[in-house]
Amino acid sequence: SAYELLDALGTPTGPKALLVFGSNPVVSAPHAGHVTGRLAALDLLVVADVVLSETARRADVVFPVTQWAEEDGTMTSLEGRILLRQRAVDPPAGVRSDLDVLHGLAVRLGQPADRFPTDPVAVLDELGRASAGGPADYSGVTYERLRNGEALHWPVPGPDHPGTPRLFLDRFGHPDGRARFAAVDFAGHAEPVDADFPLHATTGRVLAHYQSGAQTRRIPELLAAEPDVFVEINPDTARRAGLADGGFAWVVSRRGRMRARVRCVPSMRWDVVFVPFHFAGDGRANLVTNPALDPTSRMPEFKTCAVRVEVAL
Repeated sequence: SAYELLDALGTPTGPKALLVFGSNPVVSAPHAGHVTGRLAALDLLVVADVVLSETARRADVVFPVTQWAEEDGTMTSLEGRILLRQRAVDPPAGVRSDLDVLHGLAVRLGQPADRFPTDPVAVLDELGRASAGGPADYSGVTYERLRNGEALHWPVPGPDHPGTPRLFLDRFGHPDGRARFAAVDFAGHAEPVDADFPLHATTGRVLAHYQSGAQTRRIPELLAAEPDVFVEINPDTARRAGLADGGFAWVVSRRGRMRARVRCVPSMRWDVVFVPFHFAGDGRANLVTNPALDPTSRMPEFKTCAVRVEVAL
């Protein structure tokens, strides 16, 4: 899984080099201080991105790559609709697409050039051939159909198939058409609170920023709307910790600490604090989060960990 890969970087049996496309694990990964150390242990870190993110700043090599308005291609939404993207502006000189970077790497590693096309039309055609007959069948999706305005949702198993806007209307994806249910037991928090760490910390988003903030923190209007990381805390909890609204606090867990401005919110539970995860430096919420993984999905437990709060001068 993603965290297990990051945790293995630079170890005797783990990867020695990493190529990162448009991701910022220095800010976004749980136990971010540890992950930053694992990235530093690599022999080679290469980052391909549209901005110089916190992860890119630590890379040995940075490839500037095209953003969505600078390249043709398709993307598939969470509802399964295949959307056509058409270039609106030319990229700056020296900027390559992700496909160009992968093509160049493959050729340097000895692969035939035609095996890794850089034309998005050719890539979509290959995806159609590779997915034919599978659950997410793209074999009937073509640029011509998309350019003609057809709203295609996978699976699209043939050139005359209209697509599937709603899966499982009449049957589920099993041979007998019946659903499968599995009983799940509540497991509770991987890290319960105790006398040393009596508060639950949870992370989330704010309206002005997106993901690790690598792009939105570069936009003056968005940065003005939410310029700094903060910690929301019940006023009584803040008072017991010696904190004042507008002051600064350390949010401390067993893995690290982050510094944030105090925002007293009467509606907060007394035993919970909230921090947004869009900020960098010592304001990274993921310096404190727990990398405990769900046993099935292997997703980290971003949304709860045990912390305490302290006055930060």
